Parts: sequence; C-alpha cells; structure tokens
Amino acid sequence: MTGAELVLLPAPEAAPLPAAPPAPEAVAAFLRTNPDFLAERPDLFRALTPPQRIHGERLADHMAAMLAAERRRVRSLEAEVDAAVTAGRAGHGLSIRVRLAVLALMRAQDVVETVTEELPALLGVESCTLLAETPDRRGVPKLPRGMVAALLGPGKDALVRPAPTDIELLHQEAASLVMRDALVRVPVWTGHPTLMTLGARDPQALPTRQATATLAFLGRAVAAALAR
Repeated sequence: MTGAELVLLPAPEAAPLPAAPPAPEAVAAFLRTNPDFLAERPDLFRALTPPQRIHGERLADHMAAMLAAERRRVRSLEAEVDAAVTAGRAGHGLSIRVRLAVLALMRAQDVVETVTEELPALLGVESCTLLAETPDRRGVPKLPRGMVAALLGPGKDALVRPAPTDIELLHQEAASLVMRDALVRVPVWTGHPTLMTLGARDPQALPTRQATATLAFLGRAVAAALAR
C-alpha cells in the first residue's frame, strides 16, 4: 500500500468462560472438612432432594432436617400472622374509643378538663395530659422550648413509645402507672408547640401498629375544640 500506514488492531478479547461447577468429589471433601456447614444454613435443606432413609447406619437424616426447617418457617409465619391480627384488633378498638373521645370534645365546655378528666376513661388509659411550650390557658403544664419537636421527631404527628422517657414531666401525677405512652401533636391555631400525652398501664390500650394515624386525628380534634 503506497502512502498508507498499516494499522494493527488488537484482537478482540475472548468472552470469559463461565466458571465450571465444582466436582462432586470437591463438594464431598468440603462437607467432610466442614461438618457444620448445612446445620448452620438450614434454608439449604429446602433446596436439596432428600435421600432415602437407610436404617442401621449413622447417616445425617436430611428428611428430618428439611421437615424441622419447614416447621420453623411455618411457626415464624404463624407468629407474624397472629401479631398482625392482634394489632389489627387493637387498632380497631382504639379507633372506636377515639370516636367516643371526639364526641366528648364536641360537647366540652372546658376542653382541658375534658381531656384530663373524661378522655382517660373513654380511651382506656390511665392519663391524658395537655402540655405546651407556651401555655395560653390554665391547667396546661409548660414544656421546655423545643421539646415537642425533639420528642416527636420531624414530620410526625403521633408516636407510641413502648419504653417511655421523661414520664414525670409528661404524665405528671400518673407517672408511676405508665408502662407505655403515646405522644400526640396538637396543632393549635396560635402555632405554639402543644402536646397531648396518653399514659397506659396496659400495652394493649396503645398498640404500636395502626395507631398513629388515629391518634393524630384525635390531636387535630383537640386543637379544633380549643379553637372554639
């Protein structure tokens, strides 16, 4: 070729070959040197074909292991279903109690008194308290500035706490009875951070599932009653 340069292009790289599975002898040798490998990974038994049981020899009974693993999985699923059903029933019961509480707020002459005196019995809890960082009426204890936001966290209007903290401040005289509590934002028209706390001795009174939306609605109902 006159006046032209010969350009040598690199040969295309060959695609990597898929790794070959290990030989049966290698798998058997690995299992012999790691006798606990399958016992530590029971989920593998569900993928294995069980051997026929051979009586008279001390062989690992894979069928029994597979059945035990499956039974454990079923028990775990049953426990999850039972927990979901229990939580659903508790959440439904709380919804009914909150409706009764809202009716009480609608006819309340003194909202603070209704919250503290009537709502505990209607909601099935030991105490119900209104607190505010800037109280604007009698009977509402004062909270430190910024505490409502710190307790609820960003974007939350209600929170159920299985392990309550600051119970003396939040639940006042009922603090010694409280085993579980709920914190509910009360969006009052003044904009002052206001909180309603519910303290329960029985954990079932304040379910951790399916409760926050119902409690947030109650907080808005309290705010509406205070604005009348």
